[in-house]
Amino acid sequence: MRLNRYILQDICKNTVLHIFLLTVTISCLFPIFWMVRSSLMTNQTIFVDHSFFPGQLNWQNYAEAWVKGRFGIYFFNSIIYTVSVVTGIVVVSSMAAFAFSRLYFPGRDLIFYIFVAAMMIPLPGSFVPLFVMMNKLHLVNTRIGYILCMINVGLSLSILLLKTFFDKMPSDLEDAARIDGCNRWQIWWHVALPLARPALAVIVIYNSLNVWNEFILANLLLNDKTLMPLQTGLMAFNGAFQVDYPVLMAGLTMTAIPIVVVYLMMQKHIVKGLSSGAVVG
Repeated sequence: MRLNRYILQDICKNTVLHIFLLTVTISCLFPIFWMVRSSLMTNQTIFVDHSFFPGQLNWQNYAEAWVKGRFGIYFFNSIIYTVSVVTGIVVVSSMAAFAFSRLYFPGRDLIFYIFVAAMMIPLPGSFVPLFVMMNKLHLVNTRIGYILCMINVGLSLSILLLKTFFDKMPSDLEDAARIDGCNRWQIWWHVALPLARPALAVIVIYNSLNVWNEFILANLLLNDKTLMPLQTGLMAFNGAFQVDYPVLMAGLTMTAIPIVVVYLMMQKHIVKGLSSGAVVG
């Protein structure tokens, strides 16, 4: 009887847990489904037809969004910005975190705490000094200026995550690499980075999403429309008196696809990181 009672309790707990997880999953996926559904409707039916699947699929919205929003140019710009910024953040933050974790030099802790404190400053709070500095460096309305600013935005959190990971790295691995003749650079490249792949996957996903969806800083630093990122193209569907919602939803769907692809590519590294992170600890 007692065994049956324990089994019944486990079944109830698992049932409640699965119901909760299913509810959370539906609440997260339903807005995405509704966005894709709305992108296949027309302005006449989007507020009238409340069915889950529209009777007539209007694929023309995607072609109109691509042309009207000039998505070709903006897609190219966003890809350049995302790849450049994420690469810069991974390289700089991994080297800085490795230095903060494994090297000893005067002011190490103070510099690290300054980086951590920078996360407490909201990005709009630094717009004025950032614009003044970029203007003095003649980097306003340039790709390199925007890329450098976005790298700076993502450094603090990335350094904090990687330093925490490197702190847990056994010193025996570093000593073994040093005995094999590796210098600091080789230890960072051949030992530290491979072990930090789970943390790097999180950093890549987080910063890719941040750069891909960024809009405010681009409008501050960039004046040339040919240099604007993808989110600028979505503003073309917002008129003075009306909004073309189906075309806007089509544009949102197209902007979401690359981030979903990046997440699916990095997902296995995050899952594998649960076990590899435990080994490192």
